[in-house]
Amino acid sequence: MIRKFISRVLGRKGPERPNEPAIIALAQHGLQRDQISRGCQRTVEGLQENGYQAYIVGGAVRDLLAGLKPKDFDVATNATPEQVRHCFRRSRIIGRRFQIVHVSMGAETIEVTTFRGHHGEHAGNKAQTDEQGRVLRDNVFGSQAEDAARRDFTVNALYYDPTSETITDYHHGVADLQQKTLRMIGDPKTRYREDPVRMLRAVRLAAKLGLTIDPAASGPIREMSELIDNVPPSRLFDEMLKLLTSGHALHCVRQLREEGLHNGLLPLLDVILGQPLGERFVMLALEATDRRVAEGKPISPGFLFATLLWHEVLAKWQLFKSGGEPATPALFLAMDEVLEVQAEKLAITRRIAGDIKDIWALQPRFEQRSGKRPYGVLQHPRFKAGYDFLLLRAESGELEPATSVWWTEFLHASDEARAAMLLPPTPGEARKRRRRRRPPAITGQTPNLQE
Repeated sequence: MIRKFISRVLGRKGPERPNEPAIIALAQHGLQRDQISRGCQRTVEGLQENGYQAYIVGGAVRDLLAGLKPKDFDVATNATPEQVRHCFRRSRIIGRRFQIVHVSMGAETIEVTTFRGHHGEHAGNKAQTDEQGRVLRDNVFGSQAEDAARRDFTVNALYYDPTSETITDYHHGVADLQQKTLRMIGDPKTRYREDPVRMLRAVRLAAKLGLTIDPAASGPIREMSELIDNVPPSRLFDEMLKLLTSGHALHCVRQLREEGLHNGLLPLLDVILGQPLGERFVMLALEATDRRVAEGKPISPGFLFATLLWHEVLAKWQLFKSGGEPATPALFLAMDEVLEVQAEKLAITRRIAGDIKDIWALQPRFEQRSGKRPYGVLQHPRFKAGYDFLLLRAESGELEPATSVWWTEFLHASDEARAAMLLPPTPGEARKRRRRRRPPAITGQTPNLQE
């Protein structure tokens, strides 16, 4: 009843009929043209000038209505990818599961998607799916009403026309946004089978927008969480990265555990969060990440994943050392084993995996505070990330604060003060003097320099 009332207030006239959207005017929604990027406006105008329908759609509209700044702008149109490409000289068609067009407007890239149609035998269209029902390829085009029905949540099925400054709303998305409810379009179980990543997206959007997931949408998540196993590791990694860098990572991780999704993402996360010390360490890292996002500061994906997996590395490291492996080789064996387990679920890129290993490998080097070794640590390209990681370990209670305090003072000290801070080498650290090689005896023969 409340949704129907809000829809009438926002502009719906007459009785509700299928596929009849609410047309919400500027006076009701408050979203103005100048809030849209210039590149996006030019893309919409270019399509409309060529006789096509074109709207700003999805997350950008949703975020602007929620008072947030969108990261990017997407456009939906009734033009096919080939027709879009012919409208813009600087454009290219990409995608296999569903073709889209990237339109370049200066430094900005606008993603343009053709309205999607219904798929399935009842509609005369058959999308390519796997055994679990996940859609693999689906280049089925349709009307705007069909496209709205194909979107996942009602708050994402909003179409804004910057020319008329109106919002077209097929599924009461504006009302749901005002009621702080995240509601699925269609049958949630069917939609999750089509794309299991929607379960993760529900958690992320609810945390980001401060919404409550509708019981009909949250109910099936726990029983269907195993479908996450069928998602390609690359897509799962991208979605996990969005979740951790959303600015609401702490809330997201907690809700992942509540919904029973954590085991499908980071198989070791449940073990980590079950340990008091490990949970405090992870929560401090997520709080710091959320704070940096709120302040507009850059964040490191490598640092994030390094914190999530560190305590499992510690456990493996200790296991290898107790088996007689030297400390440094044991650490590298532990790092490789932990990352290999994650690779089965998350396609962590080689660059990020390298950053993670660098951060981990620096930790035992912080214990070496004599001779020239501290200077070598300072010159390491990942020193700052490793140092921040060290501070986090000290703050969580994993190690005594003396080490982090020493490195903080050493980092900011003068050359003379640094030299005075160096500790005397322990017997185990004393380096053996290298024996000088005797020069070869002179035999009167010229040496062969090619040997």
